[in-house]
Amino acid sequence: MGLMDTLRNMFRSEGTAAAAAEAVEYKDYRITPAPERQPSGWNTAGVIAKTFEDGVKEHRFVRVDTHTSKDDAIAFSVTKAQQIIDEQGDRLFRSR
Repeated sequence: MGLMDTLRNMFRSEGTAAAAAEAVEYKDYRITPAPERQPSGWNTAGVIAKTFEDGVKEHRFVRVDTHTSKDDAIAFSVTKAQQIIDEQGDRLFRSR
């Protein structure tokens, strides 16, 4: 691997989502935590999905909340997704 490939891989991995954690079911929604690694820690992030008659719809969320550990970020991502679901319900899937 050349120098350019090494540099590309370094920059590609910065600020990218970590491998998604195991999905959690909540009120007919599926929450998949996917915290993002940042230089300052792990950001809160994930995907909220729900199956409708016309297929599965997804809403990706990212928050600036940072956590020192990936496990803490995963737990908070689930909590934040539950809050989003409770506040917005199916409205979070409407077109913007």
